[in-house]
Amino acid sequence: MNAVILAVLVMLVLSLLRVNVVFALLIGALAGGIAGGLSFADTLSSFTDGLGNGATIALSYAMLGGFAVAISRTGIPELLVQGVLKVVNKDGEATRENLAKALIILALLAMAIFSQNLIPIHIAFIPLLVPPILYVMNELKIDRRLIAAVLTFGLTAPYILLPYGFGLIFHEILATQMELAGLAIDMADIPKAMALPVAGLVLGLIIAVFISYRKPREYKEVTTTIEETQKKVASKKDIVVTILALIAALYAQIETDSMIIGALAGIVMLYIFGAMKWRAADDILTAGMRMMAFIGFVMITANGFASVIQATGAVEPLVNSVSELFAGNKGVAALMMLIVGLFVTMGIGSSFATIPIIAAIFVPLSVEFGFSTMAIIALIGTAGALGDAGSPASDSTLGPTAGLNVDGQHNHIWDTVVPTFLHYNIPLVIFGWIAVMLLG
Repeated sequence: MNAVILAVLVMLVLSLLRVNVVFALLIGALAGGIAGGLSFADTLSSFTDGLGNGATIALSYAMLGGFAVAISRTGIPELLVQGVLKVVNKDGEATRENLAKALIILALLAMAIFSQNLIPIHIAFIPLLVPPILYVMNELKIDRRLIAAVLTFGLTAPYILLPYGFGLIFHEILATQMELAGLAIDMADIPKAMALPVAGLVLGLIIAVFISYRKPREYKEVTTTIEETQKKVASKKDIVVTILALIAALYAQIETDSMIIGALAGIVMLYIFGAMKWRAADDILTAGMRMMAFIGFVMITANGFASVIQATGAVEPLVNSVSELFAGNKGVAALMMLIVGLFVTMGIGSSFATIPIIAAIFVPLSVEFGFSTMAIIALIGTAGALGDAGSPASDSTLGPTAGLNVDGQHNHIWDTVVPTFLHYNIPLVIFGWIAVMLLG
């Protein structure tokens, strides 16, 4: 069996069996490395060498967690909760409850979309907004799998389609890597080529909201670290300082292109203006880092996994075997390339990191099959996007889990990864294939 397929299958099976994702990634990497012809020592060395690539993002999320808990200590989240509760009357009238549910879903969806294109903060908003409203969500019996699906859609679809914020980065990477592989493209063609695959994501979102997770779901009332900090009543000064801290964090992140500096700027603002006390600082930041530590460890391990996959050199033989097996049949070849892309990106967990790996192989292969430039854009763009929607190692699934599981009632694999895989990865493959065939 090809080393890439084996590594990803081992990782996915172990994850579905509720083995910790970090251990699943490690064991999958070891299995793939050895199957790919590397010795145990070489596999371990490749894995270790790749870990450093995830250190920056791990520290970024730890800092964001600290900033989120610091914000919660100001009492601002409590104001948010009270505002939502006002929508629901004392008698729990069904109309008001439905209105409150719609408000929460639309607000989180809008924020997720803005976080990619308009206010490029990615998942930084999740620990700020989601934990404080879990109490309200429990009262309304909202299925958290629905919220996970909504957040993941907002974290993926906008950057795939729109060339702004993170979308501009994604489109630039796609164009650059295709050019390096021998096919120059116009970036203006990317949104056109990706429109149909994104329509598949929209369909998945509609199914998740109105069919799959429409029914109420009961959750226990568990006091979380975030909720314990909401006893403070936010003053006007706290509100102003918090707004300034958020602006400072956003400005610093955009100017330096660093989430670490952005979070640091926000924390410093809270310190300077007294919204967070020096004596409580250590406990606050430690609690926040603990909340986001899971994401950090998974992202570090995923980079080690990706390093092993690349060291085996098994991606190119996998694609070439598809070419030889389905030579002359464009439809089946396109579908198989998307499935190959699915396996590669599921393990790596990042569309941005996957594009350079698959573009170098997919571009010449697609040209050989006679696909048009637009079709190749749709093929590679869709294959890359599969890494963010529905992968256990993607921050687009890890972020929602971090916010929804602060009280221990939301499982990363079964409540985030499986729902997003079913509702987004499957439509992406289907609609991506249709786009490739229509564009020729």
